Amino acid sequence: MQRDVVERQLEESLQKHPTLFLIELKLQPDNQIIIVLDGDRPVSVKDCMEVSRDMESKLDRETEDFSLKVTSAGIATPLQLPRQYKKNIGRKLKIKTGDNRYKATLVDADDNGIRLQWKQREPKPVGKGKHTVQKEAELKYTEIKQAKVMITFN
Repeated sequence: MQRDVVERQLEESLQKHPTLFLIELKLQPDNQIIIVLDGDRPVSVKDCMEVSRDMESKLDRETEDFSLKVTSAGIATPLQLPRQYKKNIGRKLKIKTGDNRYKATLVDADDNGIRLQWKQREPKPVGKGKHTVQKEAELKYTEIKQAKVMITFN
């Protein structure tokens, strides 16, 4: 299966579903096509089925046999695209950079990077004991090695 053919057909399929976007496209040597999607809203089984059916109708099994798997990015899947960060504003993330690790709330995201906020206990500047301080960090996407949404149960 030629990658450019699959990419072109997938692009056409995703145009019909503007809230969905591609996270990963794998073409295995055994002609297995794996498509991982995410969306501006939660991706449903129906969304995956519709993209799968659309792709099946566009690719010709008579020319080349293949298997197709369309799935959504799991909750444990690291964030990769600015669009994913934007959809998760307000959620708590676990982020690794080259030097630091953060567990913080994502308060803003744009096409260049993100802004995080968290509370941290620090020694008081005068006297004994600790107090809680509001911290903030801005990170460029190029600095982020891995970012995952933290699952919280209320």
